[in-house]
Amino acid sequence: MSETVVAKRYAEALFQLGIEKNNLDELVTEFTTVRDVFQDNKELNLFLLHPAVSSEKKKELIAGSFTNLQKDVVNTLKLLIDRHRTVIIPAIIDQFIQLVNNAKGIVEATVYSTRALSENEKRELELSFAKRLNKTAVTFDNKIDSSLIGGIKIRVGNTIYDGTISGKLKNIERKLMTAN
Repeated sequence: MSETVVAKRYAEALFQLGIEKNNLDELVTEFTTVRDVFQDNKELNLFLLHPAVSSEKKKELIAGSFTNLQKDVVNTLKLLIDRHRTVIIPAIIDQFIQLVNNAKGIVEATVYSTRALSENEKRELELSFAKRLNKTAVTFDNKIDSSLIGGIKIRVGNTIYDGTISGKLKNIERKLMTAN
């Protein structure tokens, strides 16, 4: 079974647990912290993937490292260690956050610009795109792309909204090519 399918199944189970316990927001916050730790700490990943290290030692490390997290979060991580699924922990968390956001009508998007957007610019874009996409809210991750000539490019899922100068020039070029 592919890792994506497995990650989605675990994420759905976590989502159901969050609904039952009415703590989805807390789980999102805590699992975001866990994801950041797993993405930033390569030594932790190597330790958890090392075949010579026992599952008990791995679980002790997790329990000791994440003492401030809910029992459900820590137990989930221990379960994933037992089932040798630590490599997909970030994917499970991403899928879980996506399920929670979908349930709340929130869309995550990436905005590419030549400079960091101000909070006011981000807020205006978020409101505009929430209305355009018929969603409750849109949250933007601003990435700086120095290859852009000007303007912004927004990616929502698999859809790209290109408001860059180079994008507009390409669009004009396409129109001219099809006119001939």
